[in-house]
Amino acid sequence: MTEIAVLGAGGVGGLVAAALSRSGTEVTVVAREETASALSERGLRVSSAALGDFEAHPPAVAELTEPVPVLIVATKAIGLETALDRIRAVPGLVVPLLNGLDHLAVLRSRFGADRVGAAVIRVESDRPETGVILQTSPACRVDLAAGPPSSEAALRGLAAALEAAGIAVRTGDSEARVMWSKLARLCPLALTTSASERPLGFIRTDPRWRSALEGAVNETVRVANADGARLAAADTMAELETAHAELSSSMARDIAAGREPELDAIAGAVLRAGERHGVRCPTVQWMADRVANRAGVAWVV
Repeated sequence: MTEIAVLGAGGVGGLVAAALSRSGTEVTVVAREETASALSERGLRVSSAALGDFEAHPPAVAELTEPVPVLIVATKAIGLETALDRIRAVPGLVVPLLNGLDHLAVLRSRFGADRVGAAVIRVESDRPETGVILQTSPACRVDLAAGPPSSEAALRGLAAALEAAGIAVRTGDSEARVMWSKLARLCPLALTTSASERPLGFIRTDPRWRSALEGAVNETVRVANADGARLAAADTMAELETAHAELSSSMARDIAAGREPELDAIAGAVLRAGERHGVRCPTVQWMADRVANRAGVAWVV
C-alpha cells in the first residue's frame, strides 16, 4: 500500500515526492490527468542545491481512490479546492505545505480537524516545465506543529521519512508559531521582490526598499503575536539578512511568467488577521496594492 500520497507536482510537491521516492518510501503523486500521464512516462527530474541532481519515477495518478496513511497537500492555494476533487478517499493524516493560513480551515472542513496537521516548508523550488524541478535554496526544511494524540504516530513516521529523504524536519511548540514563523518572513519577501521586480540582495541595500522590507516585517510580526505566535521581528530580519542575495519568491516568479500570484493567500492572510486583531498594516497594504496592479489582478481583502 502507498505510504504517502502527494497532491500536486509543482516545485514543492514534485521535489518532496521525488526525494521520498528516491529514499525508498512508497509514494504516489496525484496531479491533473495530463500531468500524471507525463510523469508516468518520464518521471521527475530534479536539480537541487540541497539534495543533488537525480531522477525519480513514483507512480502518478489523476485521482486518489484508496486510503493512504498520509496525504501531503502541495498545491498552490489558488488551486486547492479544485485539486481536492481528485482526492476520492479519506487519508489518515493530511499535511499541507501551502503558503498562507486560510487553507487549514478548508482542509479541516473537508477531512475533519483531527486529520489535518499544520506544517510549512522552507525552500525555494520551481517547476519550469512538467516533471522538471529546479530547487535553488541551500537548504530544505519542513516545520511540523504537534498535532492531536491520534496523529502522533503518523507525524513521527512522516518526519522519519522526510529526514531519510534528506529533508530536514523541525517540530514546533504551537500551530500559531509554526505557521506565522514562515509567513512573517514570506509576506515581506514576496511583496518586496514582486513589487520591486528585484531580488533580496537589492532590497537589503536600497534605502527605500529596505525600509519597506523592515516595515512589512514589523507589521506582520505584530499581527502574528496578536494571533499567539510569540515571534520577534529581529529574528525574522536576521533570517532575511543572511539569506542569499539572489533570493526571490514564488510570487515574483508567478508574475513574471504571467500566472496569477498567491497575493490573497499571503498578503491577504496577514491583512485579514490584522483586521481581526485591530492591527494596522499600511506597508503590507501599500505593497499588496502595488503587486496587484502590476499583476493585473483584482484585489479586495
